[in-house]
Amino acid sequence: WAGKSFIDAGCGMGRNTYWPMHWGAASCVAFDNNERSLARARETLKEFPTAKVERHNIHMLPWHDAFDVAFSIGVIHHLEDPKKALAGMVNALKSGGTLLIWVYSYEGNEWIVRYVDPVRKNITSRLPPACVHFLSYFCSIPLYLFVRSFRGPTPYLKQLSTFDFWHLHSIVFDQLIPTIAHYWKKDEVAALVEGLPVTDVKVEKTPEGTGWILTATK
Repeated sequence: WAGKSFIDAGCGMGRNTYWPMHWGAASCVAFDNNERSLARARETLKEFPTAKVERHNIHMLPWHDAFDVAFSIGVIHHLEDPKKALAGMVNALKSGGTLLIWVYSYEGNEWIVRYVDPVRKNITSRLPPACVHFLSYFCSIPLYLFVRSFRGPTPYLKQLSTFDFWHLHSIVFDQLIPTIAHYWKKDEVAALVEGLPVTDVKVEKTPEGTGWILTATK
């Protein structure tokens, strides 16, 4: 990261933007399409004068050959047109720049696809956010007690056991609120960048087994 410029596509509260800047990145643009998220991101990144926080639509990005890295964590799988978003991110990269995304995997999340996704599609994604936030307690409280008691048994649940309650509650809320949530297999993730001007495409499973990391070079 040292000396590099980057964009964080769908930055949320700026948690994922913070660390590259902390590790010595020269500059960045963290963007989202929600003013409440952007306000939190500005607070998170206030110590970095070269970190810009802006509002943009991920499907209509304004940059061309401008950044060393373009990354998006936990966003692409919620988009109506993920390929269009990735095309814009690649266009924003300089030649030789790196594209990096993290998305949900189907493998490791079969139980969510089977039991949680139908509830999200048919009920919670249609409700007001405040209502979904309240309903999330009926999942987050038992889940918190379970992972704290058993510290597992899967790698993902073991990882969740290290989080505080509010972090875990936000994960439950994030699962229930979106109108779109894709859980992709490895070949489906690789297909997202087919036809784009990138090489060295790699798709690797995350350590906890619930996501894919795709990297590519423009």
